[in-house]
Amino acid sequence: MKITFSSAPLPKSGTLVVFATQGGKLTAPALAVDKASKGQLTRAIKAVKFEAKRDSILDVIAVAPSYDRVLIIGLGKVEELSAREIELLGGTIAGALQSAKLQSAAIAFETSGLKNISEAEAASLIASGASLRVYSFDHYKTKKPDAAKPLDAITIHCASAEKAKLAFAPLEAVREGVHFARDLVNEPANILYPAEFANRAKALAKAGVKIEILTPKDMKKLGMHALLGVAQGSPFEARLVVMRWDGGKKDAQPVAFVGKGVTFDTGGISIKPAAGMEDMKGDMGGAACVTGLMLALAKRKAKVNAIGAIGIVENAVDGNAQRPGDVVKSMSGQTIAVLNTDAEGRLVLADVLWYVQEKFKPKFMVNLATLTGAILVALGKEHAGLFSNNDELSTRLSDAGIATGEKVWRMPLTPGYDKMIDCDIADMKNIGGRLAGSITAAQFLQRFVNKVPWAHLDVAGTAMDAEKNAINQSWGSGWGVRLLNKLVADHYEK
Repeated sequence: MKITFSSAPLPKSGTLVVFATQGGKLTAPALAVDKASKGQLTRAIKAVKFEAKRDSILDVIAVAPSYDRVLIIGLGKVEELSAREIELLGGTIAGALQSAKLQSAAIAFETSGLKNISEAEAASLIASGASLRVYSFDHYKTKKPDAAKPLDAITIHCASAEKAKLAFAPLEAVREGVHFARDLVNEPANILYPAEFANRAKALAKAGVKIEILTPKDMKKLGMHALLGVAQGSPFEARLVVMRWDGGKKDAQPVAFVGKGVTFDTGGISIKPAAGMEDMKGDMGGAACVTGLMLALAKRKAKVNAIGAIGIVENAVDGNAQRPGDVVKSMSGQTIAVLNTDAEGRLVLADVLWYVQEKFKPKFMVNLATLTGAILVALGKEHAGLFSNNDELSTRLSDAGIATGEKVWRMPLTPGYDKMIDCDIADMKNIGGRLAGSITAAQFLQRFVNKVPWAHLDVAGTAMDAEKNAINQSWGSGWGVRLLNKLVADHYEK
């Protein structure tokens, strides 16, 4: 969708979006339209007792002298609007325009009373929310619906159009990253197998990201038998993709992001139930987020050195598949008894985390993984689970989650839980039993971070089939791109 900002007078026809504050009070541009229409908007507000509560919409058809329709959007109490709520408002507007099957619209943006948010910033957030909302994934539909063309153009009229345009540029970069991540999660597994995922990551080179792809031969030399063990039952070879963005000072310590990329998860020999198994095409949501994040950082020229590393495998079943009871040696040298082949993501991450901390010596590592169903039982789809060995990093992630709406909730890590994965025949086992499943999975990962500041985000409830909201209507949500971009922007750019 094309978004433009303009300081020119409002158009006199077509579709116009205006605003009203709590109690149905029209803002200045809306009052001008109301005057030109001889009070048509005021009469409509009174007729339906429109209170202009936040995100409420009044659609007024055929407004004199020549508008096809005017949408009045409720702002509620302007002084209470946060940046997050303004961005959601943009999504609400785009959703209303899409529902009305409109191709274009002008938005008359003007509000007074905003606290700590400039008009230019607010206009850019409206644009960001709208651009996030209009995403769709219909590549495989051979027959398109007999409907009007999709919403493809919005012009936001505001006094500080040039400043709004500048403010929108980094948000547009983040939008690209989110949409890229959504595409990856939504792709079926017969299309997006490990080598193809790696191939799509290569596209980031056009934005200035350095790409390195490790094959099974490379990983075998490094001793990544935990990761390779997961892949051995699939005809699709594993890949490890390392993405590097050097936007900070030369030789400055990088920040690092690691993603689980299981392009399809049958559960292996510990096979999953058939019902719902189709959703396991999304078991690479963590890797999708890391890839989208690296694209966003590069597109907005983030002043940081960043590493994105994704371990990509398919967990399938054949005569060569890893067996329950097998013991593998990880890159770290630690041995793992694989008691359940459906606890495979932690095996992939074990080797990738060790590789990243050993090779790049990062300032911190954040890994993302659709790791456990247990986190859904604990937190539902409202929060991702946060596990960390570092209070500062945890606080910063929590704050970024509140600001972006991609919320996290910190869960415990203690020696008592860690003992649950001790094993008689190996250094550890890959499951801790029925209780505290998300926590023991995190304890497992912690054994491979070597005291580097680290956070694990269990995104099983947020990366795929997440709750819909004003800026996301997609099965693959792209969750985490905005969260981690905010973390970097607020604390790690110089």
